[in-house]
Amino acid sequence: MAERKNTDFDRPGGYAMPKGATQVQRRAAAALAEADIRLYGDIATPHEPPVLDDLRPTHHATGPDTRVYVGDCRDVLANLPDRGSVDLIFADPPFNWDVPYEEWNDGMARAAYERFTFEWLDGCIDALTPTGALWVNIPDDTAAEIVVHLKRRGLTMINWCVWHFRFGQNRNSSFIMSKVHALYFAKDPDARTWNPDAVLEQSDRASIYRDPRTMAKGENKGMRVPMDVWYGKYWGRIQGNNKERRHNHHNQIPEVYLERVILACSDEGDLVLDPFLGSGTTVTVARAWNRRSIGIEYSQGNAASAWERITDVGMLRKGASVGGSSAIFDKRSGA
Repeated sequence: MAERKNTDFDRPGGYAMPKGATQVQRRAAAALAEADIRLYGDIATPHEPPVLDDLRPTHHATGPDTRVYVGDCRDVLANLPDRGSVDLIFADPPFNWDVPYEEWNDGMARAAYERFTFEWLDGCIDALTPTGALWVNIPDDTAAEIVVHLKRRGLTMINWCVWHFRFGQNRNSSFIMSKVHALYFAKDPDARTWNPDAVLEQSDRASIYRDPRTMAKGENKGMRVPMDVWYGKYWGRIQGNNKERRHNHHNQIPEVYLERVILACSDEGDLVLDPFLGSGTTVTVARAWNRRSIGIEYSQGNAASAWERITDVGMLRKGASVGGSSAIFDKRSGA
């Protein structure tokens, strides 16, 4: 079938943008909420969160309001006084890869792990404002189940991004894994907070080709919104002697990743939540950019270490995610 060029746009010198993707996702969110979709985790025994009348943060600071709660995130989310008023949630959950996370069991049976996943996702959905956004950082083996569950709960996918890193674990039994999925969902795609100008990077047209068309734009000359595959300087896995590294924390995410998410999807003063605090990256970055924040951590020891980072160390690479170039080639000769 011959491709028909889309001419329904007003962009002199540029290219047509497919306009169906967001509309399709919006329709899918409406349709799947009514569908009887069954996943493996649906058969597992559900968790019943207790009523916690005296829920209080284990750590608390002001300027802006910053709180860390210790406990099972499903229990904390169910009893959080801020339910329904969280603007942005970023979740980097345990992957169930049998990693030694102090008290946490990271080797659940598959059905139990999926049930756990659906339950904390539901707690996050209930915590969000009607205009809130949810990001989930997850590898290949559970990405599909999370996408289907969020769609059947009526959320709309905005982007399926990929965090790419160059140093995956070496293997010869298959291709080396060098990515994790960054799933971006919103309750209302038309009313969500979206700040594209806050996260612009240099376009390849400017940094490689010196294309005069990108410099002729009325604003943001030579810049673009980042693509949905994220890589570049400071975007690698946090390991070795990286100055961001927090010892005894596994699978730490770089600050630039959280900076991009927080700047793009929240405003100053907004409330950001991380149900799996870990080393504290989300709350550290949120505090540095004057967002109120809540972290939930299962381990008392991890929470104390993260709190030291949040309040004493702070963000080390503020602004590093903005304005640079992710081009993989040098400037073309003669450009």
